[in-house]
Amino acid sequence: MAEVATSARSSATPDQLLVVIDPVARRTDGESVRIAKDVLRAGAAHTKVCLPDDPEEFARVLERRGSRRPVVIGDDRSLLRTVALLHRGRELAGCALSLVPVGPELELCRSLGVPSGAVAAARAVLDGVEQRLDLMVDDSDGVVLGAVGIPPLAPRPAGPSRPPRPTRPSRPPVAPPGDAGAADGRTADGAAVRLPWLRTCQSFVRTLAHPRPARAASLPGSGPARLRVEVDGVTLVDLDQPVEGVSLTPGAPGTAEVEVRPVSVGAAASPLTARGRTVTVSGAHFRYRADAVESGPVGTRTWTVREGAWGLTLPAR
Repeated sequence: MAEVATSARSSATPDQLLVVIDPVARRTDGESVRIAKDVLRAGAAHTKVCLPDDPEEFARVLERRGSRRPVVIGDDRSLLRTVALLHRGRELAGCALSLVPVGPELELCRSLGVPSGAVAAARAVLDGVEQRLDLMVDDSDGVVLGAVGIPPLAPRPAGPSRPPRPTRPSRPPVAPPGDAGAADGRTADGAAVRLPWLRTCQSFVRTLAHPRPARAASLPGSGPARLRVEVDGVTLVDLDQPVEGVSLTPGAPGTAEVEVRPVSVGAAASPLTARGRTVTVSGAHFRYRADAVESGPVGTRTWTVREGAWGLTLPAR
């Protein structure tokens, strides 16, 4: 890991920044990284740039930031990693994050209002204002900044029935080596001879002719699921009603918007919606996608909205 400290004077933003550059951002778009560093160095009173090589170094740099304001140059996963680390350290309340989005996954960054260009995002770091945002925290201490999507469970298809076991052919008698008069597989006195290698060859031929069918895999997103969805303790849908999917998105401050899409029979079924602070999904084991990360399978998961739990520097309105 390399660290570079530079100083610059600016009457607009007398600040101390810890700029942490994700290795994926460096590999993906080195030019945007360089531009962002130049703008930040020129605008902040003191800038320390860190180049961690792996998540462990990333965590150590963030932990040792002191009084510096952390600025992450990276994509959605970099932002999620930073928020998760600060959450586990119970440091989100007193720390305002800043972000310059660079990398392959930027959908979450854009949805939060972070400018997409390196120059505009770096200027927002220097001249923007902190906005407190809600955070969804699950019962395993995982964090969600944007949305949760629960795809339907795939029905386990019944594999093709196994073909009937072929009738074992009668083994042709084989003459022992050296018996020139037994070309038809019998000894001179007419007795049949069995050789061990013949059984192996016959078994191999049967395997090629009738291969064992592969076990059918369960693919997410190809069939209905039976899930119980509770919002603030009230059941929105129960296990007796199969659903095509469930989504949780940020709602009014301190709440999440919940939408359940029931399986339609004939006419399209209207989605079931609710708004609440705590959402519990349970039932058959399911996978879910929180922001850019897929998790599971789990049998139950509860998400709780924490109002204004973290701060992000965004352009002044």
